[in-house]
Amino acid sequence: MSLTFPKILAGSVAALSLTVGAAQAADVTINLGYAAAEGSSYAVLADKFEELAEEYSGGTIDVKVRCCGQLMGEDEAFKAMQLGTVDMHIITGNNISPHFPLMDAFVLPYIFEDKAHAYRVLEGKVGSGFASQLHAATGVHLLTFGFVGDRDFYNSRNPITKMADMAGLKVRVPKNQVMIDTFTEFGAAPIPLPWADTPTALQTGTVEGADNGTSFIKSQKFYEIMPYFTALEHFTYFSPLFASDRIMKKLDDAQRDAVMRAARDAGIYQKQEMTKQVDEIRAFLTGEGGMKTAEFDRTDFIAAGQRVQDRYASEKGDEFTALVNAVRAAAE
Repeated sequence: MSLTFPKILAGSVAALSLTVGAAQAADVTINLGYAAAEGSSYAVLADKFEELAEEYSGGTIDVKVRCCGQLMGEDEAFKAMQLGTVDMHIITGNNISPHFPLMDAFVLPYIFEDKAHAYRVLEGKVGSGFASQLHAATGVHLLTFGFVGDRDFYNSRNPITKMADMAGLKVRVPKNQVMIDTFTEFGAAPIPLPWADTPTALQTGTVEGADNGTSFIKSQKFYEIMPYFTALEHFTYFSPLFASDRIMKKLDDAQRDAVMRAARDAGIYQKQEMTKQVDEIRAFLTGEGGMKTAEFDRTDFIAAGQRVQDRYASEKGDEFTALVNAVRAAAE
C-alpha cells in the first residue's frame, strides 16, 4: 500500500496540474461569416477551419460559422473587422481593393499564367509579404489565401465565341475598378453591383451576364436563369480568411498558434477539395444544368487583359508596379 499511494498521488497531482493549465486558457468564441450560399467554396473553408480550430485549441475556441450574409455582406465586412465589430470573415479578393488597393495587382486580368504560377506567388514570399503589408496598413490579419479558382462567365444574350460577342453586353461586375476597366476593354457595358443585388438583377434582366467562381454558379443556381456558359478564365480569384486584430488579441499564445495552424490546414484542404470539384461542376453546368457552351478564341481577350495590366502597372505607383513585377517574375 505504501508503495502504491505515492504513485496514485503523483498521478492525481499531474492530472490536477493539467486541469488547472487548461482552465487558465480562457474560452473564446469566434464568429466567422461569409456571404455566399451553403455548399459554396466559402463553406468548405469555413467549416474545416471551425473543425480544426476547435480541435487544435483543445476545445478552448468555439467557432460559430455564419453563412449567407448573416453577419453582413462582403462590401461591409472588411471595414467591420478594422473596427473590431466582426471577428472573422471570408471575402473575395477583389472586394478588398477599396480598402487596400494593392490587392488589385492580383485581380488584373490574366495576371497568372496558370494555377501553379498563382500558388507559387500566394504561398511564397510574395504572398507572405503582401499579408504583412495588408496588416500594417489596415490592422486586419490575412490568415490564408486558400483555393485559387477562375471566374467563369455566363450570360442570357448569346454564346461567346470571340471578344466581339461581348460588345454592349450588360455585365454585372463587383465594385472594383480593375474589373470595370477589364470588361470595358472587352467591349461590354459593365454595371457595378453589390453581390447581394446580383441574383435579382440577373433575374429581372437589369444585367445580362456576370462572372463568378465556378462553384458559385452552381450553388446559387444561376444555371436555371442563364443559358450560356463560357470558361473564360479572365480573372483568377481567391477568397482569403481574414481576422480582426481585436479577436486575435483575445487569444493566448497557444490559441493563436491553433488558429494560425487551423487556417493554414483549412486552406490546404479547401484547395484540394475545390480543385477536384471544378471540372465536375463545369460538366454539371453544361450537362444536367442545361447551360450551352461553345468553342471560343481567347486571343483578343488576352491581348485586352495585357493592356489593362500594363496600364495599371504604369499608373498605380511604385509599390503596385513592384508587386506586379514580382508576380510576373514568379512565372519564369
